[in-house]
Amino acid sequence: MASTASFYGTNHGFQLGYNSGTIGPITIENHLPPGKFSEMCYELFADSRSWKERPETPPPPSSTVPFRRDPDFVDRGTLLDRILEKGSASPSRIALVGLGGVGKSQLVIEYSYQVRDRSPDTWVFWVHTSNAARFEQSYREIADRVKIPGRKDPKTNIFNLVSEWLHNEGKGKWMLILDSIDDDRFLHEIPLSSRDESDSRIPAQPLFNYLPLNAHGSIIITTRSRGVAAKMVEDGDIIAVESMDQIHAQTLFEKKLGKQENQEDIIELIAALEFMPLAIVQAAAYIKQRAPRSSVKQYLTEFQKNDYRKMSLLDYKGGQLRRDQEAKNSIILTWQISFNHLRQERPTAADLLSLMSFFDGHGIAEFLLYDRNQKGTNHDSMENETSDKDEISAVDSDVNDQFEEDIVTLRNFSFISVNMDGASFGMHGLVQLAMQKWLETNGQHEQWKQQFIQNLSKEFPKPEYRNWEKCELIFPHAQSAVAQLPHTDNLLEEWALLLNNAALFALSKGNIIEAEKMAVNVMKATKEKLGSEHESTLSSTNMVGLVLDRQGKYKEAEAMHRQALATREKVLGVDHLDTLISMSNLSLVLNKQGKYEEAEAIHRQTLAARERILGVDHPNTLTSIGNLGLILNRQKKYKEAEAMNRQALAGFEKVLGVDHPDTLTSRSILGFGLYMQEKYEEAEAMHRQALAGYNKVLGVDHPNTQTSIGNLGLVLDRQGKYEEAEVMHRQALAGFEKVLGVDHPNTLTSMDNLSLVLERQGKYKEAEAMHRQALAGYNKVLGADHPDTLASLSSLGTVLERQGKYEEAEEMNQQALATREKVLGVDHPNTLASMDNLSLVLERQGKYEEAEVMYQRVLAGYKKVLGADHPNTLASLSNLGMVLYRQGKYKEAEAMHRQALEVREKVLGVDHPNTLTSMSNLSLVLDGQGKYEEAEPMHRQALAGYEKVLGVDHAMTLMSMRYLSVVLKKQGRRDEALEVLHTYIQLQQLKLGPDHPDTISATADFNDWQPKHRKRDMVTRFFRKQ
Repeated sequence: MASTASFYGTNHGFQLGYNSGTIGPITIENHLPPGKFSEMCYELFADSRSWKERPETPPPPSSTVPFRRDPDFVDRGTLLDRILEKGSASPSRIALVGLGGVGKSQLVIEYSYQVRDRSPDTWVFWVHTSNAARFEQSYREIADRVKIPGRKDPKTNIFNLVSEWLHNEGKGKWMLILDSIDDDRFLHEIPLSSRDESDSRIPAQPLFNYLPLNAHGSIIITTRSRGVAAKMVEDGDIIAVESMDQIHAQTLFEKKLGKQENQEDIIELIAALEFMPLAIVQAAAYIKQRAPRSSVKQYLTEFQKNDYRKMSLLDYKGGQLRRDQEAKNSIILTWQISFNHLRQERPTAADLLSLMSFFDGHGIAEFLLYDRNQKGTNHDSMENETSDKDEISAVDSDVNDQFEEDIVTLRNFSFISVNMDGASFGMHGLVQLAMQKWLETNGQHEQWKQQFIQNLSKEFPKPEYRNWEKCELIFPHAQSAVAQLPHTDNLLEEWALLLNNAALFALSKGNIIEAEKMAVNVMKATKEKLGSEHESTLSSTNMVGLVLDRQGKYKEAEAMHRQALATREKVLGVDHLDTLISMSNLSLVLNKQGKYEEAEAIHRQTLAARERILGVDHPNTLTSIGNLGLILNRQKKYKEAEAMNRQALAGFEKVLGVDHPDTLTSRSILGFGLYMQEKYEEAEAMHRQALAGYNKVLGVDHPNTQTSIGNLGLVLDRQGKYEEAEVMHRQALAGFEKVLGVDHPNTLTSMDNLSLVLERQGKYKEAEAMHRQALAGYNKVLGADHPDTLASLSSLGTVLERQGKYEEAEEMNQQALATREKVLGVDHPNTLASMDNLSLVLERQGKYEEAEVMYQRVLAGYKKVLGADHPNTLASLSNLGMVLYRQGKYKEAEAMHRQALEVREKVLGVDHPNTLTSMSNLSLVLDGQGKYEEAEPMHRQALAGYEKVLGVDHAMTLMSMRYLSVVLKKQGRRDEALEVLHTYIQLQQLKLGPDHPDTISATADFNDWQPKHRKRDMVTRFFRKQ
């Protein structure tokens, strides 16, 4: 059973797990990028540790509409009145539907200002809806504007936060504007962890659920698609926005251009422009720009001369433009005329618009636009050509002035808008589409696509944790770059580098679907055009392997990593850093498939090379140390594994800081190793610290956070804190189902772990049903022979045994044992664990001789593989002692238990739970021989130890209490026995309830042990009163 957590970067590390029958395993993986970490890390993390959100005064209601009110707005008859009428209903959700360019956005902008004029206490929020990334960014802006407490906390679910604020009637009235929502799939679709590679949809969480419908709020939507509108509002609340009539179109034209004498030319022009507001505004801007040398008549004449150019634009295939040919054609033609003029009058502004047409239409950061030199030279070369600081300053000043003039020109033509932050720009998607078509027609498309890719590739940083903020800002533009496949080899390399980095960032943030889309596209393109041995192809192959690994497709991931490794060894050599990355990734996938020996060999080879090449303190070397610790944990070599994990954690804390995701994963891995050694208090502390860090850094929904929750649940389970453990496992299961899907290996592991804690509470039916569901999932996803499938099969056998379904339990354990012998070998620790579980079922059925033979085999196997003092060996020795005891072979059993007790006291200490268990078992054997005087003080010592170490209501404490009551009864000390038993029943009822089998059995004994004149159901009556 496998559950995963990740480090990030192009280096790829840890995975951890445990498969031994009844204990649900956890796996953790680590990805760490190559390259030397900046010395700024320490300062960065020191700052982050000292940050604390301060209380803020709630601001008065305001508007986040990113556009100023248009003084030239034309009221188009009853259209605004209809919007006002429907928007005043309670609750209200309306949609404006129409072709791009008809003025939908202008209508809602004016409407928003009118709403604020009538009701200053109403909040107005503008939400960009081109994709999930922009939707989230808008929600963050809302949270900032209203100053919602907790918004700056990285662990916060921003959608929940804003949605709850909008639901709160005490926050006042509000209006939400969803602008240009033309592809709504990301709002409605639930994410799947594994999908067909050809499916290019970008699903996310069902974001539609975060759009409240309540009496104090209203939502208005603009879209080109009536189908989109129909899914979001009632049919009666859809308002069709069509082209203007002649009177309103003429009014708009004259407001933009000024009063004109020749009304006939105006009427003819606006008719040629199909009365489309956007086309009219742009035509007026074109004429005004050239006045007095240009006029309405001249514009009309130029329009009528360009039939050939018009037809070439109409040849565009697909896209939103072709939804309505009559309306679109005139708009496209207007943009062509305007752009031709722009190119003639201010070529640099035309260049800027050409570049902007390739970006995501909202939030085009200014720093992405400075470089417009198609040869790819940057400002560094300019600085290297002169040593005169004054001259450099003058050049920079000229560049800045030119950029500002270009922006003013583009705004005057209404091609772009400046966002309220002043540092980013917006460009309507239809304008971008038409502009790219114009570039194709004029043979400039490839040149500006090249510049777009070069600018993004240069600015998108390595997706290390310290760069996440910048990656987040640029990521929507990288998504736009997926469709811009280059035609030259050099540009293809830059495109591949950009998208590989973006895919790794998406994977770091748990966005597996987008990472898969990017990685697969790059791998196909580079393999076809550059060849299978090219560096870009190998990097993308490696990236696809990582995505497959995260999806739980281990066999496919292994094939990818073997392919990348073989080629890198051939082309780059065995000691190249990229080759070592492939080795590390391959070993992780082997680890997850239970191929431990090969995985360990590769881990050790990778570690030795990195220590030699990079040094012991390099993050990549630390990753390899942690990797080796993982595989040693898998093989139950706990002491060596712990040493490795502590070394890795200390190194990460020193190099990266305590809150870095890689440090947190290293801490989680160490916590799991401590858990496996039954050092529960320290393990719990490690996991709580790791979980707090994950919540802070990655957020509550990240897969690493969910894995950490599950790890903590395992430790709490072992400490007998069943209720808290159950809460943790249910939370982890829900999180994995939401983020990764129901069939992901992490989800199945979480399901199995929850089943285990339900089993410990006596909830056998629910536990059995969940085990069966998990087992079915493992068989489907990983196959019947996978170690996690076999561990789940073994766990199901255990819960069946607890319910007395011995025949089915025996069958399950026989199946698990046979498969493990075939896959792992007869001496593998997991095989021996299956044999141990089968022996227990045989023992429960009274097949003591058969069970004894099998216990002997298990003991011999553990001694051979793990050593005489290993915890598993001692547990097996104790189990053998118990089956001998049940056969009345008291002397042999006593010898076994004394041996186990002696070693455990020496190795683990007198207060360790396992030592106390040996003491309790020895007491039972003494009890069976009638050595009550020696058995009683040993029972009391074990009971006191359990109470001290595990607490008074732990399962082991209660079991010891039960044994003590029995030995007191056998000595004729009935009153003392009844007192101990009464305490046991009280605790058992509070812990597991009155219907648990152990509670029922103890209650029956309590009644039976009463003197005849007092025999009655005292306990039941007592608890009825309670």
